[in-house]
Amino acid sequence: MSFGLSRGRTPDVGEVGLDMRTLPSCHEGRIDPRNWFDDKSNPLEIEIGSGKGTFLLQQSELQPKTNFLGFEWAAEFYRYGADRLRRNGRKCVRMVYGDATEFMKYWCEDHVAQVIHLYFSDPWPKKRHNKRRVIQDDTLRNFHRVLKPGGELRIVTDHDDLWTWCDEHIDRHLDLFERKLFDIVGSASEGELTGTNFERKYRREGRPFHSVTLVKYKNAP
Repeated sequence: MSFGLSRGRTPDVGEVGLDMRTLPSCHEGRIDPRNWFDDKSNPLEIEIGSGKGTFLLQQSELQPKTNFLGFEWAAEFYRYGADRLRRNGRKCVRMVYGDATEFMKYWCEDHVAQVIHLYFSDPWPKKRHNKRRVIQDDTLRNFHRVLKPGGELRIVTDHDDLWTWCDEHIDRHLDLFERKLFDIVGSASEGELTGTNFERKYRREGRPFHSVTLVKYKNAP
């Protein structure tokens, strides 16, 4: 069975790739993305901005009983990452061509994800573009809704101004999340936080890193 929902502008990538443009109207009801996997009972983790799929490839090898759903809006990276995962036989991974924040706001069912990973997202450094940053008051509320009680939002960035922005937004939503130290990704190499391509590139450039884990309160609705 193919999980490529469209054969339009994006290539057929076997059982890995999905195209968000082919989803039904958001007015037709919420979608449970766990239904896109062979074993729907596995815990679900979502990555926003999967790039070439390095995190998904590495971490899914360590967690074969976890379903991973990655989102990438850049068509070139999506095609590369999804095909890379297909070639490596990652049955528990799906990669979506589309905007993760849009999916979570309009389509995604409540309380489905155990972890949301947000690593080195676009900082949109110009002030007039700040509204395009992933972390917003609205998106934090949507992440909270999509996470299971006790679920985690894990954030890493190398960009000082973006970190200040995230920090300020998080402080406004401490009624939704508890702040904790970042949980280093299991597939990261020694001295790394996430092991992604962006982290390795920025470490070579000597950039500083900022990180946090936000935990949804277990008694939260």
